[in-house]
Amino acid sequence: MRTYNPHEIEKKWQQYWNETNAHRTNEDDAKEKFYCLEQFPYPSGRLHMGHMRVYSIGDVVARYKRMSGYRVLHPMGWDAFGMPAENAAIKLGAQPAKWTYENIDFMRNQQKQLGVSYDWEREVTTCSPEYYKMTQQLFLLFYERGLAYRKKGLVNWCPHDQTVLANEQVEDGCCWRCGTEVTKIDLEQWYFKITDYADRLLEDLDQLDGWPEKVKTMQRNWIGRSTGAEVTFEVPELNEKLTVFTTRPDTLYGVTFMVLAPEHPIVRKLVKGKENEAEVLAFIEKIKKESDITRTSTDAPKEGMFTGAYARHPLTGEDIPIWIANYVLLDYGTGAVMAVPAHDTRDFAFAKQYNLPIRRVIAPEGEEVDTNEEMAEAYTEDGVLVQSDSFDGMPNRKALAVISEHLKEKGVGGPAVSYRLRDWLVSRQRYWGAPIPIIYCDDCGIVPVPKEDLPVMLPDHVVIDGMSNPLAKSEEFVHTTCPSCGGPARRETDTMDTFIDSSWYYLRYTDPKNDDIPFDSKKVNKWLPVDEYIGGIEHAILHLLYSRFFTKVLYDAGMVNFTEPFKSLLTQGMVLKDGAKMSKSKGNVVSPDEIIAKYGADTGRLFILFAAPPDRDLEWSDSGVEGSYRFLNRVWRMVDSHAELVARHPQVNLSDSAAKDLNRTLHATIKKVSEDIGERRQFNTAISAIMELVNKIYAYPETADRGMLAHAIETTVVLLAPFAPHITEEMWRMIGHEDSVHQQSWPKYDAAALVLDEVEIVVQINGKVRDKMVIPANLTKQEMETLATENEKIKELVEGKTVRKVIAVPGKLVNIVVG
Repeated sequence: MRTYNPHEIEKKWQQYWNETNAHRTNEDDAKEKFYCLEQFPYPSGRLHMGHMRVYSIGDVVARYKRMSGYRVLHPMGWDAFGMPAENAAIKLGAQPAKWTYENIDFMRNQQKQLGVSYDWEREVTTCSPEYYKMTQQLFLLFYERGLAYRKKGLVNWCPHDQTVLANEQVEDGCCWRCGTEVTKIDLEQWYFKITDYADRLLEDLDQLDGWPEKVKTMQRNWIGRSTGAEVTFEVPELNEKLTVFTTRPDTLYGVTFMVLAPEHPIVRKLVKGKENEAEVLAFIEKIKKESDITRTSTDAPKEGMFTGAYARHPLTGEDIPIWIANYVLLDYGTGAVMAVPAHDTRDFAFAKQYNLPIRRVIAPEGEEVDTNEEMAEAYTEDGVLVQSDSFDGMPNRKALAVISEHLKEKGVGGPAVSYRLRDWLVSRQRYWGAPIPIIYCDDCGIVPVPKEDLPVMLPDHVVIDGMSNPLAKSEEFVHTTCPSCGGPARRETDTMDTFIDSSWYYLRYTDPKNDDIPFDSKKVNKWLPVDEYIGGIEHAILHLLYSRFFTKVLYDAGMVNFTEPFKSLLTQGMVLKDGAKMSKSKGNVVSPDEIIAKYGADTGRLFILFAAPPDRDLEWSDSGVEGSYRFLNRVWRMVDSHAELVARHPQVNLSDSAAKDLNRTLHATIKKVSEDIGERRQFNTAISAIMELVNKIYAYPETADRGMLAHAIETTVVLLAPFAPHITEEMWRMIGHEDSVHQQSWPKYDAAALVLDEVEIVVQINGKVRDKMVIPANLTKQEMETLATENEKIKELVEGKTVRKVIAVPGKLVNIVVG
């Protein structure tokens, strides 16, 4: 008997697949397409167990779909721009490109060792000039369509990485990459108008039936659509206006003060020349250092200061004091809030703290309320309006629309919609990113780089020291000629947010060698949208939202014929050890290399797929890995010991009961595995079903039909192939085949084979089991009752008693009720 040697087998078949280009994409239009995609990794240097899990999941789906008759696109690439490469360059003194490409070579080899069936001919690398040339083309498309613009404003700034961060990249007030506390600075930056697509991004979530509801909810909350009204307050002393968005226009008559974000541009004008000017400006600088998370936390103390200025109420003409406070953010709403302390808990707390007036304008319906009585807390329930002029007595829900229209009629506001979503800040002050293809000319202004001059190449020799933007210090990069007038000009020295690279990479896989345009529309429309997208839930907002935005822009530009990029989304759980996420600091890291070196890739894949459902966290278990290795050895021995028999392909004869029983188990397993992979994506229960089938084969009697045994063993190898591709390829040859197991048609189950000829039922007396019987499966209730009451053991037990009722449940039980 041959010994299972995973290292020898896996090396052999990986070489064979590579030499024969076994995983090249099938472009046969006669077959239904299936685009299976795992999120591409950042080439940090080593694969971790999270990578192994997501790639194993994707590979099972891809291999199953190929065997099920689909033409499958299953590519891989590298999200290769970003700060880690620059940080490594500072630390190691190496250029980012060298560090990045060395990591890519190493990680690609690791992926091949996992046996993942990628079409490596379609590999994309976002830091390659061939790719970022197309990223620059897409930037220009956004610019031409009015979706890319430049403006000055307060931005999130990471002092460590010396770069701007989008709101989405600030986590708990810190940089999402390095964890440094984020500050705010004034900079002129490039933005994408994602807010123009807010409604579509929100509404189209409803058509994504294949997405987890949790992810859709996260996106809905991030977009944050609110309906209400805009209200315009005049500021007489400046002859200016302040616009407020509110979801509660019904409480407008209860406004007793206004609160502005300290950074609001009007604030400095309001305090200019006043006694408290220096104090207010110092307060502004203090608040700017606080993170948005801290400022808006319900637990954080509410700090504020009176500006000394007043706004005029648009309906009553009353003078409303204008305050600034830490809990109002400039980039949320309009940066101005009308405060109604009687009916908002935050405003109530602020009013109490600073002894500001509180005016009740909603009272419980049917109750007499003393509007002069001091309130112990804000009233936030529904009711009817009081102290609201002609609207008194109106239910507040009705007043929402009525007062909004009243504002519109008077020209001081009206119905409006607001979003939490802000335009996407895409400028980054770093070297290792796609250069923004814009030139600045003193005579011509902003000039896009002509497409024929793309790519704008990153200079090879720059000084990367972590102090400011390396490109801004590169004379050869900065100084250029204006494409419009031919005069001296300057290049934009900011590079693009790397989320732009990953917002369209899934499209490039369909046409990766195209040197003229990002992709051919016919090729993209042939393959997209992605049928199964697999990756971490940590990308639920950033990457997925941006990718959806890109797709809609490209749809509007006539470049694609679909509006959503990912039809189905599978968000896999984390890999834990000792109850915690694997990390070097915790000392609980297990690397894929370790597992492959000791047990082989097939064992690692099988364990990581068997240990938990894909969307749940997985607890690492050394004994579980060993169990998976033992199972593969068991399958190997089963195949090896019957290899000659299976190779002869004897005729199946179902005349004996053991053969029928094994056939029924085999077809039940085919049904279970097919549905678990193809529909439910529950790989753990699919593997469990295969394990039960192997147990059944081991228990198969020596005297039973050999043809059925051979058929069951051969089918087991095919069912196991997507999970353990190397060992099944070897066993397929062992049983006499010359082609690949992965080129076989996926087995189909026979529904008739699942029907039982006989079933075992229990016989109960007054609900207690007293005997078991094997009976024909197709008996009627009456026939079951007759057999049960004539059973000798049952007759003895009911002798002398009155049978009051007999209840028969076909295929399960007969219950005899006696008294």
